[in-house]
Amino acid sequence: MSEITAVTFDLWQTLLLDNPERGRIRSQARLEGARNTLARVGQQFTIEDIEEAYRAGVRRCQEIREGHRDVTFLQQVQIFVNHISPRLVEQIPTQTFHEIAQSYSDSFFEHPPGPHPEGVRVLQNVQDMGLRMGMISNTGMTPGVSFRRFLEEHGMLGFFDVLTFSDEVGYSKPSCEIFNLTLSELGSTPDQAVHVGDHFMNDVVAARGCGLKAIWIDSFSEMPDPVDPDSEPDVRVSSLGEVPDAIKRIIDDSRAN
Repeated sequence: MSEITAVTFDLWQTLLLDNPERGRIRSQARLEGARNTLARVGQQFTIEDIEEAYRAGVRRCQEIREGHRDVTFLQQVQIFVNHISPRLVEQIPTQTFHEIAQSYSDSFFEHPPGPHPEGVRVLQNVQDMGLRMGMISNTGMTPGVSFRRFLEEHGMLGFFDVLTFSDEVGYSKPSCEIFNLTLSELGSTPDQAVHVGDHFMNDVVAARGCGLKAIWIDSFSEMPDPVDPDSEPDVRVSSLGEVPDAIKRIIDDSRAN
């Protein structure tokens, strides 16, 4: 078994903690921001029009991600705006479009998730093991640039050698492309890496299928039944705080074999 040289982390519900209510509030802020910005340039729409466009845009982006790809953040906002009215992006000033995108992004900081209280300690522990660290995150409705700011504000950004966000690279988990791209930049290979995350399919099944070891934080998603033995996590933990010991177990096993 190869020596472990790198650890990659998921972001949502791993190093930051969110809940559905905050997500709903952020969505409402995006809708109101878009409606108010459009009204200032004479484009009047009901909140129902905006809500339906938002839902349609989310569905379209989900379809793309189901194909293991992703769009840039501005493309996502374009999809949303053009669902409000066909070719609306072409009919409004460029500045107006960018104001909509800004309010869309700013909702993350207006109603932010919280950093995991164990996040800094865990990252410091992993760094102290001499391992290189990467982040692999599907960005959803928030751009990678906002996540970088979040990580910096909460003292976590500097621990990472590589940050890979799906809206920036065009791939999304569970694709092997997004794992391999990150590992290449880390100077590691799948058999030398451990991935840590909460989502069973995107973080465990995907990582194992791409040749990485996987540590599953089982607090936020369910394990399907039955589970393919090749897709089971190498270590299962109940909280982020247990991750350093889980990594040590995997390293010890790799050295013993």
